[in-house]
Amino acid sequence: MIHCYKSGGYNIVLDVNSGSVHVVDDIVYDLVPLCEKPYLDGVSKEQAIELISKHKLPYEQSEVCEVVDEIYELAGRRQLYTEDIYEKYITDFKGRQTVVKALCLHIAHDCNLACKYCFAQEGEYHGRRALMSFEVGKKALDFLVANSGNRVNLEVDFFGGEPLMNWQVVKDLVAYGRSLEKPHNKKFRFTLTTNGVLLNDEILDFVNKEMGNIVLSIDGRKEVHDFMRPHRGGQGSYDEIVPKFQKVAESRNQMNYYVRGTYTRHNLDFAKDVMHLADLGFKQISVEPVVAPDTEDYAIRTEDIPKLLAQYDELAADMIQRRKEGRGYNFFHFMIDLQGGPCVAKRLSGCGSGTEYLAVTPWGDFYPCHQFVGNEAFLMGNVDDGITREDICDTFKLCNVYAKPECRNCFAKFYCSGGCAANSYNFHGHINDVYEIGCELQRKRIECAIMIKAALDEEAIKEENEQS
Repeated sequence: MIHCYKSGGYNIVLDVNSGSVHVVDDIVYDLVPLCEKPYLDGVSKEQAIELISKHKLPYEQSEVCEVVDEIYELAGRRQLYTEDIYEKYITDFKGRQTVVKALCLHIAHDCNLACKYCFAQEGEYHGRRALMSFEVGKKALDFLVANSGNRVNLEVDFFGGEPLMNWQVVKDLVAYGRSLEKPHNKKFRFTLTTNGVLLNDEILDFVNKEMGNIVLSIDGRKEVHDFMRPHRGGQGSYDEIVPKFQKVAESRNQMNYYVRGTYTRHNLDFAKDVMHLADLGFKQISVEPVVAPDTEDYAIRTEDIPKLLAQYDELAADMIQRRKEGRGYNFFHFMIDLQGGPCVAKRLSGCGSGTEYLAVTPWGDFYPCHQFVGNEAFLMGNVDDGITREDICDTFKLCNVYAKPECRNCFAKFYCSGGCAANSYNFHGHINDVYEIGCELQRKRIECAIMIKAALDEEAIKEENEQS
């Protein structure tokens, strides 16, 4: 399978199964699709050239012959038209032992903001307000260690609601986790997601010492942020959090954090919000589309997609320009690894929700991830009894790109890994489907990410040549 597209002035050919990316001229771009079927059918180069001539392309015969030679050579080197060798791996997934490597600890089902799009209903998650006790958190960490098999590196995210509303328990659980490391040959990587309202110097010092990453919630421009993320009394939160977040970013040397926002139908020009965050000095940025039913006034609709795709193009151009000027930033959804990337299992099945990754409620119930919390159909067990619904684990083990008809022939499948199971369930009632609007946006982000890589590589080669 190949995917050909034009972006940022580049003709790009992606060989989906090998991951090879080719930046080509017009004639190669036009001929690569025409050579695919002849090559896969075992047709000779000469016969392929004869078939191509029927399309009456504006190229000399000698040019066509030369390019077909090049295309066949690339195919012979397994850089074009490669076969999909990955589907056979999924047959082993259900039989694999469930090894947990990460927990999302809902340390607080409570919040001090009233964000309009919050899937957690201001921290309540379809249930009651509650704070996790140290005892429940301790049992969760014990469960993680006991069910992590031979994995050494374990991850725990303190989540909410707003986790800083239960700060002492966060600190106590970090200390307890550290006490488990040496006896069990484990290493904990703790992370924290916060709206910043309660952030202070004492908390920041602790976070910088103990947390591998911190996620700072901010939507962008003041008017955008304050409209969607107000206090419960209606007053905005932008002015009080921005100086704190800037201090966090600088104190962490602009690494191991990101500012994370959500764009909605109220700011379809979201590229301006990303650029605003970059102008504030943030180097690690994620601004993601809201996922909501179209009954909500802020929900993104199908008719919004063309404008959003253009915004990603605008954002990609801005990133390239700022990188050339020495003031670049990273945008989370444009960060893909074209040289290595995740392992096969991760490429096929994504985040590991319901298998490697679980969410834990304040009272100790297990769910496949934070977005399923409160849906009793996905209650998997608890910190006292462990996993009691292995059937849910098995269902999530078989959630992969080959189980989703919409994914099988999509060029993006090995980059998005089939998308979010929770979004699929919320829109279609089961986890083996896709959220169509999310797919459109994801495909565009991948195209932009590859184009940015091509542009920066070209710039690097140009600089190298100028210096030599």
